[in-house]
Amino acid sequence: MDFKFLADTVRNIILNTVKEWDSIYTENRPVSLFSKSLFFPLVTLASISTFLGAFLFTNTELTNIYSLIAGIRYFIVMTIVVYGTALALREIMRSFGYRNDSGTAFKIVSVSVVPLLLCQIVSQLFESFIFVNILAFFGLYILYTGIERMISPPESDRIKIILAVLLVFFLLFILTGRIIAQISDKFYFSIFA
Repeated sequence: MDFKFLADTVRNIILNTVKEWDSIYTENRPVSLFSKSLFFPLVTLASISTFLGAFLFTNTELTNIYSLIAGIRYFIVMTIVVYGTALALREIMRSFGYRNDSGTAFKIVSVSVVPLLLCQIVSQLFESFIFVNILAFFGLYILYTGIERMISPPESDRIKIILAVLLVFFLLFILTGRIIAQISDKFYFSIFA
């Protein structure tokens, strides 16, 4: 894991989005770097935050195992959502006639969820800070700019691609969240309750 890459990418994508996307495009770093040094560290921190928030503040009547399951559930849901959205973006790009590159699609999606994951680190730990999640909408600008810089579609296609990606992201988030919650709750209540 490259901590410098993590810190630099998070700082630059928030403070200077266009320049960071140009850097991502020109440097052509491997997708594994974005996965191992950007997405997984942030989703792991958000999962730990979910665990700690449930352990310290939320679960007063359930055992501590439920807090652990909540953290694992968050990790699984976000991983499925990001990878699923990246696969969908690849297919969306192909359907619009752009290069069918899963690496580019994953870079766009994983960098675009950085504000969401940063907000989740705070709001999953302290539920009273849920209002901070409004800052996650900055990810829409990051997504817009990433699609513009990495794929270079015309404006009309760009809006369609963004709307399709958002629809897939939210549908995956809702459906995966519900399914994983049902499975994990059945698991918990059948074994630990």
